[in-house]
Amino acid sequence: MQLIPAIDLIDGQCVRLTRGAYDSKTVYSRDPLEQAKIFAEAGFKRLHLVDLDGARLGRVINLNVLEKIKQNTNLVVDFGGGVRTTYDVQQVFDAGADFLTAGSIAAKNSALVESWMQKFGGEKIILGADVKGERIAIHGWQEEASWTIYDLIAFYLPRGVKTVICTDVDRDGMLQGPNVELYHQLRKRFPELKIIASGGVKDVDDFAALQQAGVNGVIFGKAYYEGFIQLEELKDYLC
Repeated sequence: MQLIPAIDLIDGQCVRLTRGAYDSKTVYSRDPLEQAKIFAEAGFKRLHLVDLDGARLGRVINLNVLEKIKQNTNLVVDFGGGVRTTYDVQQVFDAGADFLTAGSIAAKNSALVESWMQKFGGEKIILGADVKGERIAIHGWQEEASWTIYDLIAFYLPRGVKTVICTDVDRDGMLQGPNVELYHQLRKRFPELKIIASGGVKDVDDFAALQQAGVNGVIFGKAYYEGFIQLEELKDYLC
């Protein structure tokens, strides 16, 4: 199981939100490149980079941060936020991203995202599934789509998707523990899928519980930024 630190970007700064609410923003670092270097030097191999400005405005904003991180670290980066067109996808990959996470757009325009998989490869496009209960949450988590998490995955699997990042919206940024049962169910239904859990991690014990649930990776952020997790505690997972 791979541990994946997150950097969320607003105004070029490293921030965290609670349940996706922009008015809950807390700035943790004014230099996301330096934060990325801290993760790389600690032994992490991958970074989850989210352009929250882009997600809010509907266009990619923080490509320069992505470029700097890729030019100055060896981190594998999955990037999401603000991607709406094929041109956006090309820009993100040209800036160095290893993967693109397609979130709300995957629920709203499945034909477009399917075309991205055909053009760039199903392994390069990660399905970003934000969940309230079993329903997919869209538009900054303010609305629910008609898809359930299970329907969305079942649609994209035969079309080439290899990986899903599944975020429990109600737990994101709450430091109350992840929805382990959700990931148990996903693993049971989709044994061939790479599942990355996101949302709710509060301490190191949560990683063990998620590992038992069979996930392939875990994204964490606020628990680290708030001091509940120390990077040196995670060395056993980085071997």
